[in-house]
Amino acid sequence: MQALMLRHFINYHIAENATLWSYIDQLTADQFVADIAYAHGSIRNQLVHMLSVDATWLAGLRGEPIPEPLNPAQFVSPITLKAQWDAVAQQLQSYVMALSDADALTQPLADEDADLYVWQVLLQLVNHGTDHRAQLLRCLHDVGIKTVSQDYIFYAYDVPWLPNNGTS
Repeated sequence: MQALMLRHFINYHIAENATLWSYIDQLTADQFVADIAYAHGSIRNQLVHMLSVDATWLAGLRGEPIPEPLNPAQFVSPITLKAQWDAVAQQLQSYVMALSDADALTQPLADEDADLYVWQVLLQLVNHGTDHRAQLLRCLHDVGIKTVSQDYIFYAYDVPWLPNNGTS
């Protein structure tokens, strides 16, 4: 049951990130990299931070070496960033689809995170994304892009959790 619930919540995260990218696609090249006196300094930098954090948590959960944080300067356009973003989202999706209830209750990380369970890490990953998406939605609003709410409850209304189908 835990794994099914985590899949549903991760699917929400991935879906909201996809919606975010539908707004990012409306930006000009200048808006994408423009300095913003908040958070990570630009929309691009904020997106790179989000991607780096998801990739870091996922690597830890899979027992892989933790990657170095990505350098925003290597992403000159949204297209180059989106390709890597989609790859990490697919890896995250694959990870949670293979997750069992027993896996959700393991503690696979080391060092300062050794006391965290898989389910806690996945909830943190989603919560972190929600925080930064909210910041980005405000930035997008400020440049004139119309956005909608990212509240989980609206996702739950649209994508009911069906514990018997195993995919939500």
